[in-house]
Amino acid sequence: MTEIAEKLPFHTMAPEQVLEVLETGPEGLDRDEAQARLERYGANELAAGKKISAWSILLRQFANLLIIILLVATVISWFLGERLDAYVIMAIVLACVVLGFVQEYRAEKAAAALQKLAAPVAMVVRDGKEQSIPARKVVPGDLLVLHTGDRVAADARLLEEINLKADEALLTGESTASGKNLAPVPDPDKPVGDRRCMVFGGTVITYGRGRAVVTATGMDTEFGKIARMLADVAVDKTPLEARMATIGRVLSVICLTVAVAASLLGVFRGHAWMEMLIWGISLAVAAVPESLPAVVTGALAIGTTRMARKNAIVKRLPAVETMGCTTVICTDKTGTLTKNEMTVRRLFLDGEVVEVEGTGYEPSGSFSIGGEVVNPADHPVAAEIARIAILCNDAGLIETDGVWTVQGDPTEGALVVLGQKAGFDPEALRKEFPRVAEIPFSSDVKRMSTFHQEPDGVLMYVKGAPESLLPRADKMLTAAGEQDMSAEDREAVQEQAAAMAREALRVLGLAYRRLPEVPDLESDAADPELVWVGLVGMIDPARPEARQAVKQCHRAGIRVIMVTGDHPITASAVAREVGLIPPGTKSHAVITGPEFNKMSDPELKEALQTARVFARVAPEHKLRLVDILKEQGEVVAMTGDGVNDAPALKRADIGVAMGITGTEVTKETAAMILADDNFASLVAAVEEGRAIFDNIKKYMIFLLSCNLAEIFILTGALFIGMPLPLLALQILWVNLDSDGLPAFALGVDPKAPDTMARPPRPPGEGIFSRSVNYLLGVISIYLTVILIPLFAYYYYWNPWGIADPDQVLTQAQTMVFVTLIMAEQVNAFNCRSDYHSLFTVGFFANRFLVVSVILSTGMMLAVIYWPPLSELFHTTPLRWQDWGVAAGLSITLIPVVELTKWIVRRIGRSKQQTARAV
Repeated sequence: MTEIAEKLPFHTMAPEQVLEVLETGPEGLDRDEAQARLERYGANELAAGKKISAWSILLRQFANLLIIILLVATVISWFLGERLDAYVIMAIVLACVVLGFVQEYRAEKAAAALQKLAAPVAMVVRDGKEQSIPARKVVPGDLLVLHTGDRVAADARLLEEINLKADEALLTGESTASGKNLAPVPDPDKPVGDRRCMVFGGTVITYGRGRAVVTATGMDTEFGKIARMLADVAVDKTPLEARMATIGRVLSVICLTVAVAASLLGVFRGHAWMEMLIWGISLAVAAVPESLPAVVTGALAIGTTRMARKNAIVKRLPAVETMGCTTVICTDKTGTLTKNEMTVRRLFLDGEVVEVEGTGYEPSGSFSIGGEVVNPADHPVAAEIARIAILCNDAGLIETDGVWTVQGDPTEGALVVLGQKAGFDPEALRKEFPRVAEIPFSSDVKRMSTFHQEPDGVLMYVKGAPESLLPRADKMLTAAGEQDMSAEDREAVQEQAAAMAREALRVLGLAYRRLPEVPDLESDAADPELVWVGLVGMIDPARPEARQAVKQCHRAGIRVIMVTGDHPITASAVAREVGLIPPGTKSHAVITGPEFNKMSDPELKEALQTARVFARVAPEHKLRLVDILKEQGEVVAMTGDGVNDAPALKRADIGVAMGITGTEVTKETAAMILADDNFASLVAAVEEGRAIFDNIKKYMIFLLSCNLAEIFILTGALFIGMPLPLLALQILWVNLDSDGLPAFALGVDPKAPDTMARPPRPPGEGIFSRSVNYLLGVISIYLTVILIPLFAYYYYWNPWGIADPDQVLTQAQTMVFVTLIMAEQVNAFNCRSDYHSLFTVGFFANRFLVVSVILSTGMMLAVIYWPPLSELFHTTPLRWQDWGVAAGLSITLIPVVELTKWIVRRIGRSKQQTARAV
């Protein structure tokens, strides 16, 4: 392929000429040529925005104002000869920087991994076979296979098209879909919207199917040209991250003010100015939670990874936070509450009911009438149904390692399985009756027709909704041949169709007509009188886990509403099976599309108090439903798989696309993708979202209560005229010890036992709820109350009887140092819940926290008993009695916090009782 070919206006050429220029053909490219072109033209992807390198993340850790101040203090210490202090301060700063780097780097890697999970795919023809490949590997000359709902992988010239339409609003701004054809467009400068023989990367196929040869990829596509003009867009902060940044700034100002005031007071009282400068900076660094925004972002990113393990792929971080406060889930039925493995269970033909055995897509199972097994091949009507099921069909069966799957629509797959169960070979049948024309399924007429060549004419096979086929059927097929269809026959068919629907069976009618030739598909001749063959009843069984998931939602205060295009009887049956509609519920439990249209907004709001199923709905119904629910203050999650679901998914607070059956446009629109299309995975994501928010809150309570306690203790002692309870290096070590391992362990704390047993969190509720504020105040004040007297006792009363005043101060500071660290370790366990008792959530449920406390204790002992560190940090070994005092005082924090939580629970129960009484 020459370089000139890359610049040619392919829309002006005939399909054969395009294939010749691009050096490809009906068999597509072979593997080696495709690889060579991939190396030559590069990956089929738009140029990525600026990626944050590991070095950038590392350097960003030094951009914090407090870290900069501390580094300046280190330099000053060095030039003043305090080399040892300078080394230690630098080591601690580097340790904090490394912790921040690891956290942010993990967040970046998690986001990159999720982008790979959500990468789109393309169906191409290579080596003569259709195969699915990552869209980024598409190259010029590839043959694209296009179906309704696909996002086009690259710019391409159409070679085949059947009723093909594409939504090109992304490029042209036109609100209506563009109809396609194969005719060349002579004008090379024709606008993109008028190039009807082309499809363009990034647009969506909204109707029909076709094939096209790729003419441009990546940044050479029309969409790539637009992308070249776009600058990198900054990523918005999540609401929670923004709140945390605000909290961090406010606390920073307060703590810096306190630190400056305390330092000046210390200088005024005789301390050296250099000593107080480093001490004040250390106090500010220890007290200010400068890493809060990064902590929140990291927690959300880690949460997305945990959700991905549960088949919920989060595309945007805000979805993690919002998921935890979801109040209403509007869910599709097929594939979400059900297995999406349609299985034909019953036939009605020639006045008889035929039961079909077997489940799923494995083509094995018997046919029986009245309990007696029959051979379909010996029954002419059953055999005809099997032939129609296979030939009026675009699906196929694939066996991989003994597992049968459907390539195509599940309903059509079930019909292929039916035909194979009846003993027919699909490939042989399609060769015997080749398809020469077709009329695709249309939502207007609700049927699909295919035309097959016979030696003496054309056989027209039709499948569709019984109400669409019956009015056009003047005859019916019986064991004795064709005969006129009577009113009684029609009534029997209608009764059986209703009976099947009441049992949650999806019902299709099958019919045929022999014609002399293929009619004009645009004329009335393409819609002749039909010969009725029979009914097919199939079921998409409910997922075994769906009922439990719905029950879990109800227990969590989350309303579940089924929104489906299925028949109301079928939808109602499935809803009752999974527990959406309680037994005996009648009024407004199921609302149909026509009923929906007639309701005013006030009437719909009233009906939503009891409605649990919306059946036969259109896309505009879903959109209106989301709007009404959001007006009522609900946080709405909406699931969907088709192109028509995209508007509602975009409007909902959380749009959830199906990963298996979902089209590319819904996956692009959604904030979350369910990899297994399972409703239970969505409920698990809600639970994970709640747990993530809880863990962020635990981290906040622990971090702020410890930091506030340090401020109160150090500044309180200084203001009342006592010596410094902790030296600058000791403050930094306590900060590293408490904000390090135990704090991060709280970020992966197991879910609370009532995570899905409490009402959803109001979306406007921040971290600082009443219980959080109580705990922050009680913990920080209590630690101040016990540690200042402890310091006074060891300094002024000198229980060791030491003569050297400096050694007495070292002894007192060591006791405060040890007791504060041990109290903060105990506090980490207390902070595992702001509501439940520690004895309820358990001491050892978080094994990471247990390990982190053990490691933290080991680090503390090294600072006390290892001479090099003991000398650096100015500590002294303690007697066993002193360890007993430190441990005893630390443990007293447990009953104090337990009492606080008990009061919080009593207040909460009292308010609930008052609310119920009102």
